[in-house]
Amino acid sequence: MDGPRRAPDVRVVDLLDLADRTVGSCLARASATSGITREQWRTLMLLDQGVGDEARDAPGHAMGEIAVRAAVPAPTATRLVDRLVAEGLAYRRSDDWDRRRVHVHISSEGHALVARIAAELDAAFGAELADLDPADRTRLLGLLARLDGASADRAEPSRR
Repeated sequence: MDGPRRAPDVRVVDLLDLADRTVGSCLARASATSGITREQWRTLMLLDQGVGDEARDAPGHAMGEIAVRAAVPAPTATRLVDRLVAEGLAYRRSDDWDRRRVHVHISSEGHALVARIAAELDAAFGAELADLDPADRTRLLGLLARLDGASADRAEPSRR
């Protein structure tokens, strides 16, 4: 058995909260012009990963994966994707081998929206992040990914 758990560093939690509020504020401004929700943003970010010429033939993302990334139950993920598809930001494709499975892809309009919102986020965080040397930035990304992985491990079963 591990030793006693150390109390969380309240300063770290506070700084993460401040960063979250900054991201939330940027996404709220984007929502005012585009109508996108934070969950839709998470989904579009997932779908936008690896977009390029070769991505047109990529398998896309399954609904379960989207539910986990957007941090919503599966039925909510379906409605979320329905809205993205209706707005022309994403599209569905049936699996070539199993027609019951559907994969979701980002559209060119969705990619353009991600680029626009990413530029807004970069304007909000860019100066602070620009001061980090590449090694510190890599370390920060690794630490944030570990936090994300740890929180995913503790996620409610209904959200997996």
